[in-house]
Amino acid sequence: MIISMKLRSTRQEIDEVTEQVKRFGYKVHSIEGEERVVIGVVGVGDVTACLESIEAMPQVEKVVRITAPYKFVSKEFRKEKTRIRVNGTVIGGEDFVTIAGPCSVESEEQIMRAAEGVAKAGAKLLRGGAFKPRTSPYDFQGMEEEGLKLLQKAKKATGLAIVTEVMSDRDVEMVAQYADVLQIGARNMQNFMLLKALGKCGRPILLKRGLSSTVKELLMSAEYIVAHGNPDVILCERGIRTFETETRNTCDITAIPVLNQLTHLPVILDPSHATGKRSLVPALSREVHPAPEKAISDGAQSLDVGQFAKMMQELKPYIALWQESRRPAAAVSA
Repeated sequence: MIISMKLRSTRQEIDEVTEQVKRFGYKVHSIEGEERVVIGVVGVGDVTACLESIEAMPQVEKVVRITAPYKFVSKEFRKEKTRIRVNGTVIGGEDFVTIAGPCSVESEEQIMRAAEGVAKAGAKLLRGGAFKPRTSPYDFQGMEEEGLKLLQKAKKATGLAIVTEVMSDRDVEMVAQYADVLQIGARNMQNFMLLKALGKCGRPILLKRGLSSTVKELLMSAEYIVAHGNPDVILCERGIRTFETETRNTCDITAIPVLNQLTHLPVILDPSHATGKRSLVPALSREVHPAPEKAISDGAQSLDVGQFAKMMQELKPYIALWQESRRPAAAVSA
């Protein structure tokens, strides 16, 4: 349920409501504005008794039950869009943010060239995998911590924030020491032990949709992270598996407006994995390699630095239209 406190409620009044909720065995999650506090309540117990008890408290304005199975990430819980600040860049705000980089970190020269190229072209975050989940056990699995160190070196040289994948709950603490954003790949979207660990990592999370997962399942995975203490989750549509064989996956572009209707979390698109073909990427792209013909993994879907710079230039009029479409909404919320 959602508890809306009356305007300018005191800290003592808020604490009294929180303690009353906890007596019924529920957990609380507060959003504190300048004038009003909203308290989210989740858990298992006697909902009706708790709701009636809280409604009777004089400092409470109203109590509303959340009908969606995902509570904290639903728009019922929070009407305003969540904005996540990463290294000075706001994701979910009015700026058009591009994340770019190679599939995996392969060498110092490769990641430095990629970082310098995408930074010059206008990207704000550098993506590169130090740990790589591969279908075959014989494929390149990543440079692990040495790759993380190279990513950090690229950040120091370019100022780009780092996005990299974490595959195990055992590695969360180590990866969080190097990365600005921890990515959860499609294969790990329902790795619930990992999702719980991410709730305590203190870093924003980029959560990719699973290969055969529904929008609801994606939101439920995000709920795991938020419910365990981390509200900074970015959802990523990266294509789903269908009967189509001309592309690596099928880019479910309709999932983006659907997600924006259902959740306050920011949503991004990864067109490289959705298509799997370099020729299709500029219409949708994100993944960049300085020499894709030499890439150890996913070179066929990677733009080179020159192609990425050209794409960024071609995107400018579309970005202007996107920004124009968001201005009325921003004015209303202000």
